[in-house]
Amino acid sequence: MKLALFDLDHTLIPIDSDHAWGEFTTRIGWTDAGEFKRRNDAFYAQYQAGTLDIHEYVRFTTEQIRRRGPGAASQAHARFMREVIAPAILPAARALVEQHRRAGEQLVVVTATNEFVTRPIAASFGIDELIAVNLARGPDGWITGEIDGTPSFREGKVARVADWLAARGRGWDDVEITFYSDSRNDLSLLQKVRHPVAANPDGALRAIAAERGWRILELFKTPQ
Repeated sequence: MKLALFDLDHTLIPIDSDHAWGEFTTRIGWTDAGEFKRRNDAFYAQYQAGTLDIHEYVRFTTEQIRRRGPGAASQAHARFMREVIAPAILPAARALVEQHRRAGEQLVVVTATNEFVTRPIAASFGIDELIAVNLARGPDGWITGEIDGTPSFREGKVARVADWLAARGRGWDDVEITFYSDSRNDLSLLQKVRHPVAANPDGALRAIAAERGWRILELFKTPQ
């Protein structure tokens, strides 16, 4: 069994979808622009530095979704897909995914961003399998702001992929995995797979990839 695992933000798309969703909700009037941008940018800096508290971040990023309810949230996300995500999906990224699809490999998006934001994005690449931060739901069926289970973040990605494999009666030795990521936060999973690829890597991952002889893929120029 061959798997192609793709990180999402700055790997398949040249933006951070969670950060972009926050900016979008400000643009449509859901948040105070100055305060939200300050907090959103601070969390993003923590992510880049490898110091993010994922539980605190998910509470922050889902606050407006929780308040608005499922109907308004769904409508807003559809607009977000049209106005923000669709223009960010570049031909080179689609071609990479299709290359692995034509090879008969199982495609999986593995992201530290929550399932509400990312499932429609994965679907837009024709990828049904998503390993993302699962959101806990209350008695009313709507999200609570807490994380359900192990977050797919840093070492948690290894645990979640292992769970995904086990659910299919597989282990690490039963599969040949290629994993694409841009971030040092994914080092644990990159080290676990047979074919690690540093895609549009940050400075730290680029240095590690060069030292270890990993493939470095410049899929697109990531905006600064």
